[in-house]
Amino acid sequence: MAACSFRRSIASQLSKVLDLPPENLIKSISAVPVSKKRRVADFQLSIASVREDNSSDCLAPDLHLQAQKLAEGTVLRQVLKDGSEYGVKSELFSTVPKQKAVIEFSSPNIAKKFHIGHLRSTIVGNFIANLKVALGHEVIRMNYLGDWGMQFGLLGVGFQLFGNKEKLKTSPLQHLFEVYVQINKAAEDENTKKLAKDFFRKLEEHDEQTLSLWKQFRDFSIDEYIRIYKRLGVHFDEYSGESFYQEKSKEVLKMLENKGLLQKTIKGTGIVDLSEKKDLSSFSTVMRSDGTSLYITRDLAAAIDRMNKHNCDTMIYVTDKSQSNHFQQLFQILKLMGYDWVERCQHVSFGLVQGMKTRRGEVIFLEDVLNEVRSRMLENMASTKTTKEIEDPMETAEKVGLAALIIQDFQGLLSSDYQFSWDRALQSRGDTGVFLQYTHARLHSLEQMHGNEQLTDINVACLQEPDAISVLQHLLRYDEVLYRSSQDLQPKHIVSYLLTLSHLAAVAHKTLPVKGSAPELAQARLCLFQAARSVLANGMKLLGITPVTQM
Repeated sequence: MAACSFRRSIASQLSKVLDLPPENLIKSISAVPVSKKRRVADFQLSIASVREDNSSDCLAPDLHLQAQKLAEGTVLRQVLKDGSEYGVKSELFSTVPKQKAVIEFSSPNIAKKFHIGHLRSTIVGNFIANLKVALGHEVIRMNYLGDWGMQFGLLGVGFQLFGNKEKLKTSPLQHLFEVYVQINKAAEDENTKKLAKDFFRKLEEHDEQTLSLWKQFRDFSIDEYIRIYKRLGVHFDEYSGESFYQEKSKEVLKMLENKGLLQKTIKGTGIVDLSEKKDLSSFSTVMRSDGTSLYITRDLAAAIDRMNKHNCDTMIYVTDKSQSNHFQQLFQILKLMGYDWVERCQHVSFGLVQGMKTRRGEVIFLEDVLNEVRSRMLENMASTKTTKEIEDPMETAEKVGLAALIIQDFQGLLSSDYQFSWDRALQSRGDTGVFLQYTHARLHSLEQMHGNEQLTDINVACLQEPDAISVLQHLLRYDEVLYRSSQDLQPKHIVSYLLTLSHLAAVAHKTLPVKGSAPELAQARLCLFQAARSVLANGMKLLGITPVTQM
């Protein structure tokens, strides 16, 4: 390919960014002479011949500065033109193939506590899914419920004793949890144990009556989860669960046996040897002595089934790090079974959160957390004088409170444990989700005040102040931050970027008034704030936060 066709292709790309005809650019692009000293660019653009403003500028010696100015000048146009796709359309992603991903996250157990680990899994999985979707990948969001196992024998017996059909319909999660706690107290009793075993055996044998009760437990619970996830701004494409794989796990045991991987112990349990030297120094138990499957057997069946069904490029499991060993074993067994696609499976693990309590005590249900964060935020808002005009304070308090939870959670590496603090999370100043929401609302009302029109013809050269330049330079970096997060699936890069953007925008908002400035300058500043708000909103949405417009 001759240099001229490279030049033409570079010029056509630059012309989109610079809003100049390609033919004006072609002659400004030259191939760079080979340098012995270091690897340099292949082509260079003569900045002087591109900058159309006063030509004495073109003699300025500091070309680096001019190049920076050129980039800053285009960034506002780019942000406002691309809107929600700004940064995502960057050439940084041009070589990244579009993929199909299954992401399994949240995955609570029916009739048990929705603990803080499930909350972390929910918001982390949602972030990964949002980011992948924004980058043009196909994503299947999957919730793998703990809806099978011996505890359902107990729950079934418990419901027959203490259950209430009406309560099951109106508040299934709470009611089933209460029934489970009650029957657990009686679980030591031999007769209760026998009844529970019988109930679960009937379930496994698909007894109609038993199955119909179990199905009600599951269906009502899912309905309530959907409602609560909606408050979190989270949805799922599939509600799967262990129950789907009770039959298929029997097939997995057969496959393991046929491949000579299943060994029986003296006690009669089935194990798979995972050791290098085949000396059973590490192994995984996949079958009980009575021949029934275990959690890992169902996970094996689920992984194989998903790959067959979705034929995805990557499968991501989002759970806390205490399950790292489980996933290591799961992936090892799949590899021994000859499934090469296991290389494309990934466990995204996260640390533990200490100290999250509501005023009523320990967190039992996800809804407890949402109600707590909303009521605390409402109190904080009521004590500031501006809140009175808000149309829906409850809704706003919930969105701001959620932002606070998410930012506190996403500030460090996902794998690190942290101490939860309501006071720290809900501060309105400093590096918090409340501060992000506050900045977004302020920038939004600035736009409202000045007519909210789409600004097209702006003279960016007006923006000479250091506080304006800082915002422009920061906006230029957005795609690099998205790229980093897309590589390591850590939200902290985006969080720290947005916090810095908010601090820079807050300073600029103080020092660069729109009101009372000359029209051309006012327009350029308004455009700067509009671009900052647009990128802030895009980033917040990726993290799973709904930006508020009043606060």
